[in-house]
Amino acid sequence: MARSAIVSARPHRTESLGATPSPAWPPKLLTVTGVIGRDQDRHPERERLAPHADHDSAGEPAVLPAVSVVMPVLNEERHLAESVAAVLGQEYPGGFELVLALGPSKDRTDAIARELAADDDRITVVPNPSGQIATAMNAAVKTARHDIITRIDAHSMLPDGYLRTAVRALMETGAADVGGWMAAEGITPFQQAVAWAMTSSFGMGAAANHTSGDAGPADTVYLGVYQRKAIERAGGYDETMLIAEDWELNYRIRAAGGLIWFTPDLKVTYRPRATLGTLAKQQFRYGRWRRVVARRYPETVNSRYLAPAVATALNAAGLAVGLAGVIGGGAGAPEPVRYLSLGFVIPAVYLAGVSGVAALFARDVSVSVRARVPLVLAAMHTCWGAGFLTSPKRLARRHARARH
Repeated sequence: MARSAIVSARPHRTESLGATPSPAWPPKLLTVTGVIGRDQDRHPERERLAPHADHDSAGEPAVLPAVSVVMPVLNEERHLAESVAAVLGQEYPGGFELVLALGPSKDRTDAIARELAADDDRITVVPNPSGQIATAMNAAVKTARHDIITRIDAHSMLPDGYLRTAVRALMETGAADVGGWMAAEGITPFQQAVAWAMTSSFGMGAAANHTSGDAGPADTVYLGVYQRKAIERAGGYDETMLIAEDWELNYRIRAAGGLIWFTPDLKVTYRPRATLGTLAKQQFRYGRWRRVVARRYPETVNSRYLAPAVATALNAAGLAVGLAGVIGGGAGAPEPVRYLSLGFVIPAVYLAGVSGVAALFARDVSVSVRARVPLVLAAMHTCWGAGFLTSPKRLARRHARARH
């Protein structure tokens, strides 16, 4: 069924996302741009969890609820068709729709999305002028028609049976959000090195949503399959968060008594950054916004977040002290000043450490990939740590003002 407009003519939900909030700080939970489903607008059928249907002899729920799959999209001409095909190829008896929230892409992403929507009437396309994930999710949830919301990224490729497995886990656990882990897989040697680091405790600090683990309650999960009412009751995604918006939403859901459930059965393939520059930029932004989360929710800070920042600070201090010793020695400074050059020992020990990690633990990859692992680890640690250390206190507030 062809469609010429960006926004599908399908009937939308009547709940208003509300007016854009003032940039007061900290934001009230229910004044995030797009307060989804205010109490006076709620539908009675959305006031319950997805039904625990009778099960057949194989343990499969006899009736699976319909699902809305939502995908924020920006500059994804290389991956969009593949990701959409993986969604549409799901064998899910409950039925589903796919909502693409299109940001202001500079490539052919919009044209590809329209072509895909014209070819399959399960696809709806909605605009996301800001290009940010949180606004994309709020717009997509407002448009979505079903009680279960599944977030997908355009860089992610869903495995067969993902929707069935996720919804079954959601119904069996009664969780507000169920998700799995980001199984990073690279194509080039550099991407493969990044993938190794992302799925290693040396790179991402043993977070289950990156390295897998046992099923059970979690702080957050990769992507997420939500009870719609859990998103609504939390007030939607906080649009002042450019990064870690899913973690922040899950924190509020947990604070309200909701269960976030991790299952290793939901393994999603992810294509990591392909160049050192894009990896460095990504990790710097992650670090900056993780500091925003740490300031807002200081009780969540742990050693996994502090380790890259501490390593970066120590390495920077060692380099500065070492350079002072070299410069002082060259200028004829007294003998004790020259000993400052020993500061170089700190970054040298760090580099030896990441090289040792590659030599001892990256034996399951080729030599060309293993040779890139130290550079990748150093870039991830240093850029994440630098972002964390330099993150301004008013970063989120400044973003909120910019949106107005």
